[in-house]
Amino acid sequence: MEGEWQGMYDVMIIGSGPAGISAALTAKNRNLEFCWFGSKGLSAKIEKAGQVGNYPGLIQVTGLEMRDIFQQQVEEAGISLVTEQISSIYPMGNSYAVNVKGEMYEAKSLLLAIGMETTKTILGEERLLGRGVSYCATCDGFLYKGKRIAVVCTNPQFEEEIAFLADLADEVTVFTTYRGFCLERGNIHASIGYPSEIKGEKQVEALVFQGMEIPVDGVFCLKDSVSPSVLLKGLEMKDGHIRVDRAQQTNLKGCFAAGDCTGRPYQYAKAVGEGNVALHSILDYLKEQ
Repeated sequence: MEGEWQGMYDVMIIGSGPAGISAALTAKNRNLEFCWFGSKGLSAKIEKAGQVGNYPGLIQVTGLEMRDIFQQQVEEAGISLVTEQISSIYPMGNSYAVNVKGEMYEAKSLLLAIGMETTKTILGEERLLGRGVSYCATCDGFLYKGKRIAVVCTNPQFEEEIAFLADLADEVTVFTTYRGFCLERGNIHASIGYPSEIKGEKQVEALVFQGMEIPVDGVFCLKDSVSPSVLLKGLEMKDGHIRVDRAQQTNLKGCFAAGDCTGRPYQYAKAVGEGNVALHSILDYLKEQ
């Protein structure tokens, strides 16, 4: 894995919902060297909330008001956020690393606060990952120059990546889960809906949509979240969630998880508490190294 190395951090926090915010604030207060990956808007789940009436200290706020309060606290703490999406995490023995647009981030410990995957996995998606299925347009787009590809897109924020792919591929068939797709290119064909299957033996050969089999050389799944077991190989799951103990530790050494990705209840207060617990467990872990 090549890239410009950013140095060794104490902890890498992935996810900017309540659990990630809580962990980042605690990491800052404890003077840890950390890198934090997430969304510019922090949390789409919070943004879309109507009224929040069960969070201690905040009385009947809207989701946007709650988001703004969190953002103000993060900014006043002087914490920066890396907004590039991560599609793979690499265990490095005694550390974890990610490569984002030519920059390699590495940390002694890892905290997954990635929320719940909101879109279902397409049949064949995980089996053909790395064999024609990709989650990163800028990472793998060059492999499909002059070829036919399909893109499954769940958020308009990824349309810039589709434009990038259209500059490389000969033909791009786009499937969106939302209305209002606005890219107009001669080689882009767009439909609203979700494919049912990605076919292929050793390599992607076709994608199935509404009973029709569409021949393609590759499929890019551009979505808000990736299944934890795909994001980090070897991660133990239970009932669709990351399995953790009371210290928020996973089955992988130095890897912790917090928030919705660890199970119900899907509550902001629960996520904030788990983020704090996980960060304190990481402090104990770092002392032992």
